Amino acid sequence: MLSNMLYMQTTRESEAVAPVDVAEVATRLHSNAIRLLRNLRREDPKTGLTPARLSALSVLVFAGGRTLRELADAEQVSAPTMSRIVAALLAEGMITRVVDASDRRAVRLEATASGRQVLEEGRRRRVESLSAILRTLSEEELGNLAKSVDILEPLLGGNVKFVLEKAGRTV
Repeated sequence: MLSNMLYMQTTRESEAVAPVDVAEVATRLHSNAIRLLRNLRREDPKTGLTPARLSALSVLVFAGGRTLRELADAEQVSAPTMSRIVAALLAEGMITRVVDASDRRAVRLEATASGRQVLEEGRRRRVESLSAILRTLSEEELGNLAKSVDILEPLLGGNVKFVLEKAGRTV
């Protein structure tokens, strides 16, 4: 079973090979990812949006317009739950309803300029907070972390360059 397999790892050719327990690495990565997100979420109340609204808005800003059903699926909630979130975002002027050009019966939800601004400011605060933490690392540690991110992105489907380009930003 893959989760219990040990892999051999070397950091330099001259060093001895050390076994790596995949389950242990996965456990540590999982725990630290949760801890990291909890720390960064401390910036979110400054947006004035609830976590659920902020998350739904994030989908619309960074992945583009969606139907209510698509947004509910992306957020892994029921359609009635998403309807309440959408109603609040509409009332706050964060999103708008747009008739789908290819299917006039369908309505798509899209972020407004105000919604984009709120989300981008929130993301900027999170990135600043994370950057402050990363500045405590040595150049070597930061380089190693950058290499780890390069490894994780394709595994997790996170193409940061694509997401930023789609949002009209550059890397």
